[in-house]
Order: sequence, then structure tokens, then C-alpha cells
Amino acid sequence: MDCIFCKLVAGAIPSKRVFEDDLVVAFRDVWPLAPTHVLVVPRAHLASLWELEDERLAGRLLSVAARVARDEKLEQGWRLIANTRDDAGQEVLHLHLHVLGGRKLGRMLPG
Repeated sequence: MDCIFCKLVAGAIPSKRVFEDDLVVAFRDVWPLAPTHVLVVPRAHLASLWELEDERLAGRLLSVAARVARDEKLEQGWRLIANTRDDAGQEVLHLHLHVLGGRKLGRMLPG
């Protein structure tokens, strides 16, 4: 498989890991959009949230994202993003959650 996130999970490409267990790996984004920008990915290859049916894995992804936010001391707030498929801007076809924080983030909606 030619998936960059699968290679990162396998250790074939180095990453700055902040968490890992049997289901999930979290590592720093190489092109951060905020002072803290961590990607939380399942070890198993799933293209996007569209394919996610495993409730245990879904819960684990969310709980790891929250743990990362706590470990990174994002008490003032943080954003969790999951771009799903092309129209939403998903660039890597391996399910991943973005944990962003460390500064005031702009509003997502007008107003």
C-alpha cells in the first residue's frame, strides 16, 4: 500500500509521536496550522470517517484526541477537525483527526 499514514504508523517514515497504543497513533503534523497540531490516526487503514463503523475505534480516536489536548495543556480551547473526502478537503486518504490549539483560532462560521 502506498499510504503515507500507513508508512508513518509502521515506522517506515519517522514522526514525532505523542501517543500510541494498539489502535491509534498520534503524531505532530509536519506542516502545523497552529502551535499545537497533532494528527490522530487509526493503525488500521480506513480511507475516511465515511468508512468508520467500529464504535470502539471511533471512541478511541475521540478519547485520544482529548488526551492529546490535555497533554498539550490546551485548557483555553482546541479544535478537532476530520476532513472527509474530496469536497471537504481531505488530502490523505487515511482517516485522521486534526487536534489544533495553542492560540486563538478563527471562527468557522460567519457572524
